[in-house]
Amino acid sequence: MGIIKAFAGALGGTFADQWKDIITADYFDEHIAVTPGYLKSTNNGRGTNTKGSDGVISNGSKIYVPENTAAFIFSQSGIEDIITEPGGYEYQNGQDSVFNGDGAKKSIFGQIKDRVGYGGITPEYKQVAFVNLREIRDIKFGTKGAQVYNDIYYGADLEIFAYGSFSVQVTDAERFIRNFVPANVTYYSFDDQKVRSQILAEFLQSFTTALNSLSSEYRISQLPSQANKISQIVAGDSYNAGTWEERFGFKIVKVAIENIEFTDDSRELVKQFSANKMGLRAYEDVSEKASNIAAQQKIAQGIQDNGFGNAGGMALGMAMAQGIGPQAQPQPFMQRQNQESQQVSPPPIPQPSLYNVAINGQPAGPYDIETLKQMAMSGQITEKSLVWKKGMSGWCKISDVDELYEVFPQTPPPIPDEMPPIPPM
Repeated sequence: MGIIKAFAGALGGTFADQWKDIITADYFDEHIAVTPGYLKSTNNGRGTNTKGSDGVISNGSKIYVPENTAAFIFSQSGIEDIITEPGGYEYQNGQDSVFNGDGAKKSIFGQIKDRVGYGGITPEYKQVAFVNLREIRDIKFGTKGAQVYNDIYYGADLEIFAYGSFSVQVTDAERFIRNFVPANVTYYSFDDQKVRSQILAEFLQSFTTALNSLSSEYRISQLPSQANKISQIVAGDSYNAGTWEERFGFKIVKVAIENIEFTDDSRELVKQFSANKMGLRAYEDVSEKASNIAAQQKIAQGIQDNGFGNAGGMALGMAMAQGIGPQAQPQPFMQRQNQESQQVSPPPIPQPSLYNVAINGQPAGPYDIETLKQMAMSGQITEKSLVWKKGMSGWCKISDVDELYEVFPQTPPPIPDEMPPIPPM
């Protein structure tokens, strides 16, 4: 079987095409989908057929179809037969061959006459080519324009560029040859720009659909780990890439995302968001520490005023006021209190009032009164700042809440130079 290589001229090509060597698939690389047949063996010691036309077969030609490969036989009028099962085959419907008992006069000289009349090709000119049924991998893609992604973490529409690759596999060789591969072609590769342009356009449409469907569940940084789900969504798109198997006989197997980049504008938005969140976190840390201090002070005061009523209660209040903190354990002397003192339960510990504050149009807090004082001193809030706590019907100015009078203490007026006369008794 041979490559029966292309040869200029009717006579040389006609005679060389009579060699009945085994024909099998030529080399497949990662992206080749169709390749011509080539000469595998010699002709019973009579030498190798090196002058035949590409993949030309005649009566008695032996065809070997490897695993994961299909073969198709065609002529100028179209596809004659497709072989999808691996194994060896003998062809008996091609041009006459002197090696198949057809006779030299009939097989060679008759073809010369026909080839001269048809520009070097006879009407019965038959060829065989092979289809790659393995997974065709690493077809690169990249979004030409920015894609809009509504990130649940940032709560905003962000523009991104995505880059990666995908793989396809021929599942129906006959449909692939008849509907996707051009007529009378013995070599076809996905490296060809004409081949890639249409499928890339349809793939990117399906890829964009997949991204939009994931935006309600995943952050942008999580998309590369969702490649399997993206593959399923792309393969299931009933308008673009998901129709390839039915239209062309091949399907999407895998999608890999190699990189996702923000546009310049979106990158700046993310930076601003991170800076604001870090600032808010700093305020929350200050509030938490201040709340802990205030709580310890009130616990100590409550035990002192309403607790055990002896030196032990006083000592406990003083110890907690000095910063033992909520994690500390009672001191050993507490274990030596008398039975009567241990049976006395203190009243409920009063809880500090906590207020939410409107800062830059956003609610922050809650903060206790001590923290609000600190924020007032640093200029973060003013008397006109709005506050709210549980039980209030709505937001109010700080100056309108009696409990918060100490946040902005009133400065007494200046003392007059002369005191007014004291009225007579």
